Amino acid sequence: MRPYTLKQIHTFLEVARQRSVSKAAERLFVTQPAVSMQIRQLEDAFGLALLEPAGRNIRLTHAGEAFLVHAQAAMGQLKDLEAQMAEHVGLSQGRIDLAVVSTAKYFIPMLLVRFGKLFPGIQVQLQIDNRVNVLGLLARNDADLVVMGRAPSDLDCLATPFATNPLTIVAAPEHALVRRKNLPFSALADYPFVVREQGSGTRAAMERLFAQHQTALKVKMEMPSNETIKQAVMAGMGLSFLSMRTVRHELASGHIALVDIEGMPQIGHWYITHLSQKKLSPAARSFKDFLIEQGSGLMDSWS
Repeated sequence: MRPYTLKQIHTFLEVARQRSVSKAAERLFVTQPAVSMQIRQLEDAFGLALLEPAGRNIRLTHAGEAFLVHAQAAMGQLKDLEAQMAEHVGLSQGRIDLAVVSTAKYFIPMLLVRFGKLFPGIQVQLQIDNRVNVLGLLARNDADLVVMGRAPSDLDCLATPFATNPLTIVAAPEHALVRRKNLPFSALADYPFVVREQGSGTRAAMERLFAQHQTALKVKMEMPSNETIKQAVMAGMGLSFLSMRTVRHELASGHIALVDIEGMPQIGHWYITHLSQKKLSPAARSFKDFLIEQGSGLMDSWS
């Protein structure tokens, strides 16, 4: 058998995802030379190049593309092996690879603290990203469980709702629309919005809502985080469409106000999701059960 390691394969997969050695190093919490060394050793083991420069980034060679397919499948099999072995350990210990969309970061830490008190021996590896990237983690079996605001329609998954996700229009307190009541949705067509980036679940939900009401969406600026959007709204840059669970502090303090639109807030749900064929470890099953049984109550009391 050729002399390569799981660490080298894991490093290769991260570089392939990021298409950048420097970004992969940041995600793996190592130096760039360390990533380059792992890749070089992996290429030496097979006697061929898996990556090649592409401007400031890198791309996979033909051999690298083939390696990627088999490496992803192999890592998925190893996760299933770990889950099978965990059956013999029980709930006293274990590890969960959890991925959540960025809006969930407002309540996931609280839920993890509560879960940790119930199961102190279980470790959770948390990744936070936008919907598109989280779906990629799910599809590649890089995440045991995923928390997102809409169940994927193009993956064979089990998605179970565990809490509501109210989405609404927000504005600066002095905005002209804040003083008006029971507005028709069409009233929003005349005002600019600051919005999440393409690939965000919140952005997709917003575009579906505007299309449903046959109302034009006037985008003033895209921003990659809810925190930046909240600051822009408070500064008077425009309206926005956000989950009410992300603005509880700002609403309570009066720095942000709700716009009273007919039919709003739109009530969605938060889902705990995994691949249908995924064999969940006892630790992962316990976290899924915890969210289904306790998540809604804890989130309502928190936010």
